[in-house]
Amino acid sequence: MKRWLAVYAVAFYAFLHLPLLTLAAFSFNASRFTVWDHFSFVWYRAVFHDPQILEATWNSVVIAVWATAISTVVGTLCAYGLWKRGSRLLTGGLYLSLVTPEIVTGIALLALFQWAFRWLHWQLGIYTVILAHVAFSISYVVIVVSARLRTIGPTLEEAAMDLGANEWQAFLRVTLPALVPGIIAAALLALTVSFDDYVITSMVAGVDSETLPMVVYAMARRGASPVINAISALVTLFFGILILISEKVREA
Repeated sequence: MKRWLAVYAVAFYAFLHLPLLTLAAFSFNASRFTVWDHFSFVWYRAVFHDPQILEATWNSVVIAVWATAISTVVGTLCAYGLWKRGSRLLTGGLYLSLVTPEIVTGIALLALFQWAFRWLHWQLGIYTVILAHVAFSISYVVIVVSARLRTIGPTLEEAAMDLGANEWQAFLRVTLPALVPGIIAAALLALTVSFDDYVITSMVAGVDSETLPMVVYAMARRGASPVINAISALVTLFFGILILISEKVREA
């Protein structure tokens, strides 16, 4: 039984990661086609010399950092509020936002922005993308931080208040330090989700807020380019490291 479980595990991980390994291998292929020619960094040099890719990457980084910062603060406070005053309706609403198709969320946000901007005389831009990313990232933060809160329990805060601390002091000096691993893990997850999003971003982005997933999708529609392999390998490596860090922090 153990041998078959090992075979199953190997087959499962090969199914998940073999396409990524193949993509990474061909990112070092000098040929434009899926026939190996010789080892080369030509496509990586093309990535770092393409102004459109660099600008889109910078936009993605700015959007992801701002969306992560805002959603982490708001989501942590929301998780704490739900922990103190539990509500099945509000908790169910969080999970509803996770299972709602992205195309529906994107259309809803676009309609909201168009309605609001009609009175404010604003246009779609990088700030609308940040707001949209905050909208769907908060749920991830709340779920991760809530899981951390359930492992802590209310006894530490109660003990602090018995010793003379008020609720605010108990939160800042007792609960918040214990939440730090969960908050960091939630922030890294929100950063990954924000940087990776395409569907919602493409609907609420303006002409000056094109992100890296949008550029990659446009390049893929024009035909397979080895530059996409290089971009994908770099993104996979970067976020793979973030995921490993997140797991280490979550287990702390």
